[in-house]
Amino acid sequence: MIRIVCGKTEQEASVAAANVMADVIKSKSNAVIGLATGSSPINMYKELIRMYEAGEISFKNVKSVNLDEYVGLAPDHDQSYAYFMNENLFKSVDIDKANTNLPSGLAEAECKRYDAVIESMGGVDIQLLGIGNNGHIGFNEPDTHFPKTTSLVELTDSTIDANSRFFASRELVPTKAISMGIGQIMKADKILLVAFGKGKSEILEKAFFGPVTPEVPASVLQFFKGEVVVCADEAALSVIKEKHPEAI
Repeated sequence: MIRIVCGKTEQEASVAAANVMADVIKSKSNAVIGLATGSSPINMYKELIRMYEAGEISFKNVKSVNLDEYVGLAPDHDQSYAYFMNENLFKSVDIDKANTNLPSGLAEAECKRYDAVIESMGGVDIQLLGIGNNGHIGFNEPDTHFPKTTSLVELTDSTIDANSRFFASRELVPTKAISMGIGQIMKADKILLVAFGKGKSEILEKAFFGPVTPEVPASVLQFFKGEVVVCADEAALSVIKEKHPEAI
């Protein structure tokens, strides 16, 4: 089932997303939460930090797994996703750093190790996703098939272009990443997807109302066994509102 939550603004939608994540943590104190990076989840993380500081939730027994990491960046590199997670969430809440997991961008044979880590936790209770302009989730780029397991990914030019805003120049953007596979993502009990801005409006409509195809990786979420909650602002949902007003 796909449930679409429309916020008037990015902030309103981010608060709604934080509430979805918090409800899982409140119902299961040792929840395994799947996390994502990029600009889309930042305000959601800020709201989760606010909830923690207000005593509304605790991450003390929570375990986390992240979707992906750039190949070639050490965890202390300021553009690594390990660094991002520490700066935007981990250092501000009571999560045990030993319970946080990201794929290593430096290790050989990392893919099998990371899949084993996820399986050892008994799976993911809720997986947070963003969506790329080309429909990628994690770093699972448009392809001829849906990758089942964690894999080494060659980033597309459009993804490199989109991520270049975080680096001093486009040439510094890594061209490869380690990404949790579509098969691993689909094993989660619940999916939470956040998307903001007019630039995401076309791809959201394709992902949830177009044909299911690996050329639009996020479209596979139409086959998800549980609940997919989409938290987005009015701009991101504008095309869906126009073509499928009954969905919102």
